[in-house]
Amino acid sequence: MNFKHYLFSLIPLVILCLTGCSENLEKQLKPNIIYILSDDLGYGDLGCYGQKIIQTPEIDKMAAEGIRFMDHYSGSTVCAPSRCTLMTGLHTGHAWVRGNARVPLRPEDVTVAELLKTAGYTTGLIGKWGLGEAGSTGTPNKKGFDYFFGYLNQIRAHNSYPEFLWRNDEKVMLDNKVEYIQNTYAKGIGSVAREKNTHSHNLFTKEALNFIETNKDSSFFLYLAYTIPHANNEGNRMGQIGLEVPDLGLYKDKDWPEAQKAHAAMITLLDKDVGILLKKLSELNIDDRTLVIFTSDNGPHAEGGANPDFFDSNGSLKGMKRELYEGGIRVPMIARWPGKINPGSQSDHISAFWDFLPTACDIAGITSPENIDGISFLPSMIGGNQKEHNYLYWEFMEMNGRQSIRKGNWKAVKYDMSENLDAPIQLYDLSIDIGEENDIASENPEIVSEMAKLMLTSRTPSEDFKFKFEK
Repeated sequence: MNFKHYLFSLIPLVILCLTGCSENLEKQLKPNIIYILSDDLGYGDLGCYGQKIIQTPEIDKMAAEGIRFMDHYSGSTVCAPSRCTLMTGLHTGHAWVRGNARVPLRPEDVTVAELLKTAGYTTGLIGKWGLGEAGSTGTPNKKGFDYFFGYLNQIRAHNSYPEFLWRNDEKVMLDNKVEYIQNTYAKGIGSVAREKNTHSHNLFTKEALNFIETNKDSSFFLYLAYTIPHANNEGNRMGQIGLEVPDLGLYKDKDWPEAQKAHAAMITLLDKDVGILLKKLSELNIDDRTLVIFTSDNGPHAEGGANPDFFDSNGSLKGMKRELYEGGIRVPMIARWPGKINPGSQSDHISAFWDFLPTACDIAGITSPENIDGISFLPSMIGGNQKEHNYLYWEFMEMNGRQSIRKGNWKAVKYDMSENLDAPIQLYDLSIDIGEENDIASENPEIVSEMAKLMLTSRTPSEDFKFKFEK
């Protein structure tokens, strides 16, 4: 055999080796995790959760291909504490951030991104952070994220046409012309764009697609924290519609108030881009090893001209953002993982944001930290023995402070954590009163007493408590 024939004889062996190496690499890779967080999207804002007017075909398709969680809760009723519970696996009785004051995460606050990095994941955050300003201990790159692009500050994130965004620790200047608003609760960092050229949401989708493409051959965690349909509160104060969207799309000719057209258009834009991301996973042939979760950081808002009643944004639930009734904290959650999650399934497992960290650890094959409040909901997604919570707890450190407990079908709400220790506790039976219309506390003194004790024992002191009256 001459040398040329010898080389040709090796080709099948090389192909076999490469195929085997590829298969071995595939086996070594851990599942990708993409967590898509919308901002102020209500339980009733999606078609797959009962919305009749706003069009959300892509997210509805995601639900048809995956699982809907019907009893899932955000970490809080506003953004910063909700995101803190998501990142740390601690509910707001134990988490460091319990209100919307600018309190950064500390070095000792361990995030899900830090844990996944120990398992070999490349980690990225695109969108809104809200847990640490520039130079603080809580910036994304100090809390486990290899790559960050977006807003650090939640008030700056009100403006979808900002002057700048952050890429890691560097400012990226944009071509919007921005006016900052003084003498409001926003303290000079709230703003409106007088010249609107670049919408941040569009940049986030572009960055997310690039992150997925770049890391398609590795194991990655992408936290995609979109900022819509949150309103620009400052825009509304300056005579603009506070619902900022590049165009009104399907709704431009509707006989509706302009703010409601814009609100619907924001949700449909969000929906479109979720579809684009899922299509990218399929094109890259990585969707079967990628878990995608979609949810919202709290209930619907009535800001920027939005009217949550117009679209029935909280569905059959009572309350909205800043309230601890179901409408303020129960949120849609959809999970899609082809080959692992049964298409079109539904779960009534009672879960919350602080369950995401142990779920991610479970998927990555690493041990969750001790003394967290979360319980992995992986068994509910793919089948298995699901451990249940004894109860869920929330507190919200603004105004006089607020607390809530869900224990089984019992729901307790207390709207005063000030010096008034005798403030009344409201009690509802969610099995027959999902809308929390009938306070039955007087008929169930023993249950109320149990809830009162849990409200005392479920929390630890926090430095953030001093910010409870800050608005």
